Amino acid sequence: MILRMLTLLALILPLQAKAEPLAPVAVTEWKSVFGRIEAKDRVPARARLGGTLVELAVAEGDEVTAGQVLGQIVDEKLALQLRAVQAQTASLVAQLDNAKTELARGEDLLARGVTTVQRLDALRTQVDVLDGQIAAIRAQQQVIEQQAAEGAVLAPAAGRVLDVPVSRGAVVLPGEAVATIGGGGFFLRLAVPERHASALEAGDEIIIEGAAGETRGTLARVYPLIENGRVVADVEVPDLSDRFVDARVLVRLPVGERMALLVPEAAVQTRQGLDFVATEAGLRAVVPGQRHEVAGATMIEILSGLHAGDVLTAVGAPE
Repeated sequence: MILRMLTLLALILPLQAKAEPLAPVAVTEWKSVFGRIEAKDRVPARARLGGTLVELAVAEGDEVTAGQVLGQIVDEKLALQLRAVQAQTASLVAQLDNAKTELARGEDLLARGVTTVQRLDALRTQVDVLDGQIAAIRAQQQVIEQQAAEGAVLAPAAGRVLDVPVSRGAVVLPGEAVATIGGGGFFLRLAVPERHASALEAGDEIIIEGAAGETRGTLARVYPLIENGRVVADVEVPDLSDRFVDARVLVRLPVGERMALLVPEAAVQTRQGLDFVATEAGLRAVVPGQRHEVAGATMIEILSGLHAGDVLTAVGAPE
């Protein structure tokens, strides 16, 4: 009995201290929609060389870093071209060695007065021509080696592999996507009915409902283009899970305000399945609605049974 009386006093005293007439207050009207988890950057890792994909080092869901090798493409024609260029280089080097020997012999003969200056100039020109041909063929060899090195498919950015549309052994063309990387962070993308477009403002607080409870985000951008009667908006959410990209998440966003009568949660008492609120005019049966957090206190919206101007009084003990 003493415990019941102390509990009753704890409920009565706050209400008596705040015995003011009820007045409607503005509450936020929330709209429930589904948002999709998307990557800020969705960049394809493309093949720089046409050929056969002989190695594929990643699968969907893997984490990669920028510049990481995702696969290897081989064009067998490049190896043949490289061997041909190397053979040409060896031939030209042999000719150059012979030309240098002839030039040295010509200089010795000119010193003895046996040959002419014109003959010696021709030998020098031949050596210079062979030097130029060797430099050109070595540059061509570097081009082929660079083409072969471009067979490595590199990750364009750090992130998670979202899609791998090819398989090992497939023939790929230059520019074809080998994998799609999602990076730069993740956000929620919403498609809101256009009738609520005017109520959306960048910076509004958004409530995300998940298995772990409610989290809050910020409306980062509202796109001006309306497609199929929907307004597209992006929501920034700290520590948003990227385990499932394109997963649908239930989101509540503010679309306006309305006036409502709110009473403290402790003022609503349930007796025999009915809800009552004590006022100066007597005990009123009410229909409670949603709960709202006002200045850190839990308030209950009263849908019917109370009117503006009613004054709450002490609440009878529940039966």
